[in-house]
Amino acid sequence: MAAPIDLAFDPWDPAFVSDPYPAYADLRERGRVRYFEPTNQWLVAHHADVSALLRDRRLGRTYLHRFTHEEFGRTAPPPEHEPFHTLNDHGMLDLEPPDHTRIRRLVSKAFTPRTVERLKPYVRDLAEDLVTALVEAGGGDLLKDVAEPLPVAVIAEMLGIPEADRAPLRPWSADICGMYELNPSEATAAKAVRASVEFSDYLRDLIAERRENPGDDLISGLIAAHDEDDDRLTEQEMISTCVLLLNAGHEATVNSTVNGWWALFRHPDQLAALRADHSLVPSAVEELMRYDTPLQLFERWVLDEIEIDGQVIPRGAEIAMLFGSANHDPAVFAEPERLDLTRRDNPHISFSAGIHYCIGAPLARIELAASMTALLEKAPGLRLAAEPKRKPNFVIRGLEGLAVDVG
Repeated sequence: MAAPIDLAFDPWDPAFVSDPYPAYADLRERGRVRYFEPTNQWLVAHHADVSALLRDRRLGRTYLHRFTHEEFGRTAPPPEHEPFHTLNDHGMLDLEPPDHTRIRRLVSKAFTPRTVERLKPYVRDLAEDLVTALVEAGGGDLLKDVAEPLPVAVIAEMLGIPEADRAPLRPWSADICGMYELNPSEATAAKAVRASVEFSDYLRDLIAERRENPGDDLISGLIAAHDEDDDRLTEQEMISTCVLLLNAGHEATVNSTVNGWWALFRHPDQLAALRADHSLVPSAVEELMRYDTPLQLFERWVLDEIEIDGQVIPRGAEIAMLFGSANHDPAVFAEPERLDLTRRDNPHISFSAGIHYCIGAPLARIELAASMTALLEKAPGLRLAAEPKRKPNFVIRGLEGLAVDVG
């Protein structure tokens, strides 16, 4: 194994978490792959490599479809973490073919483009209502008042979760997603396990109710979805799919919203251009997701030995693909450190790629455009009220809050 190299990459350093992009530039200059001893991972920082590896079938989100933990040289998770892993490991994001193929095909039958398109008026009206309330209050926290409630409500509406039951959704999601950080603590694991149990129990009861009284919602659609062989989702697969849709369906949108507006406040020329021309909203959404990527790192297991730039990476190793670095690679993006809302050639990988490309990407784009448009139209004088504090997390990148005045 290659010797560790002194890197500026330090996911536990608040200064790095605040602005990892200079460290990424240093990492890219050092080569195409580097071993990082603290997490026992191989870091991949270049866009071309990340993009190719996301499509490489020698890598997988899991290895259990081919190997036991022992055969793969890994230690099984502690038994007390089992509720989290049962929930996580039955979602399509952490499965490989053939299970991934089967579940994604069945979910796609319920999660259709028509379903997403039908939500557009609901998303637009909700975004306008949230922004109107923010304006009437004279300002507030853009995170808690707009960025969080919008996607949580949209996913809950899609799933058919009653409004009275929605309060725990965001806390459950936040606790579960804590396990996706690097080397999570036992306290983090305990919170994730508790949230996994509570969320699963809630969904199990809701699925049972929808079996008796199906409605025009995604859970009813998942229950009804089947293929030509009458293959259907198991109850656990439905539970895991619903949790995945909530977690993935709002974490990226919430953080893209606040990361994006924080970037706009720091680039008044770009904000002025956007205010002058609302037709820039679609390209602004893409550029803001590239500029400050909401998911910084995505992991893959090496199922069959690969070689990157002469470095052999053995079966059983783990690769950490640095999305934030790939989205700032000057080999792909002209002047990558410059925020340019008119950027047209923008092949960012914030929604991943390959078979695990985000199934909810079209909905996320609708939500981000709706909230941005509502803020531009109803709060044209929106301005920063206080310097925000960055969350200590590295993998899922966001802010603790974003205090704003409406001008």
